[in-house]
Amino acid sequence: MARRKFEEEHDNHDRWLVSYADLVTLLFAFFVVMYAISSVNEGKYRVLSNALGAAFGRGDVTVRQPAAGIDPQVISGLPRPLQRQRPANDPVLKREKEHMTNMARDILKALAPLISQGKVRVTQSNRGVSIEINASVLFAQGEAKLTGESSQALRAVATVLKNDTHVIQVEGHTDNVPIRNAAFPSNWELSAVRASSVVRLFIDSGVAESRLTAVGHGANQPVAPNETPDGRQRNRRVQIMILADLPDTPMEVPVSLTDKP
Repeated sequence: MARRKFEEEHDNHDRWLVSYADLVTLLFAFFVVMYAISSVNEGKYRVLSNALGAAFGRGDVTVRQPAAGIDPQVISGLPRPLQRQRPANDPVLKREKEHMTNMARDILKALAPLISQGKVRVTQSNRGVSIEINASVLFAQGEAKLTGESSQALRAVATVLKNDTHVIQVEGHTDNVPIRNAAFPSNWELSAVRASSVVRLFIDSGVAESRLTAVGHGANQPVAPNETPDGRQRNRRVQIMILADLPDTPMEVPVSLTDKP
């Protein structure tokens, strides 16, 4: 009887394997999570979901991918380096703004006759210098070939820009009146080809091709109502943007992690 009692009270020394297995499972899940958040990729999130489901013995474990435009480091809680803001009196910023102002003045002189007629507007902002030219100055109605008068004006602008280094973005805009012909199935093509015509003239006038971009906006960015003839005329335009080398001001956007179905 004493011998049987001793055998029944014998401890099981292999119980540590259960805790060890739980630890290994948790470590596996942890490293899978770290791997998944290292890059926002739909395939990795699917792998993470399946791995967690297998690790915890469930088939309904899901991980939602962050919405477009949300920094995955914000969602994961990982630290993200912030861009240091330059003070307003920083000499680099001051020189850049002065340079853009001088360029705007040179362009005003080159386009003075058209500006006096209200056909060209030159403005300056933190984004850079904007030259807004009414399309009637540059092109015949429904056409994308530059007129002789407009070519002369644009070459004067190119003379100011060709020895500079800033990036130039040429944007074509139209009104909302539909166009459909063999050359231009829609306003998209018309606005894009008009912008490209200005870019081509700049290149031929000595502006480095690597600095230039042509963009067609169609009728999507009106600056005046399209209900009146004057408004439609104002919307038919080409905008030349000389982009400033000014750093953007960083802004932290609070993200709610509450996911409501």
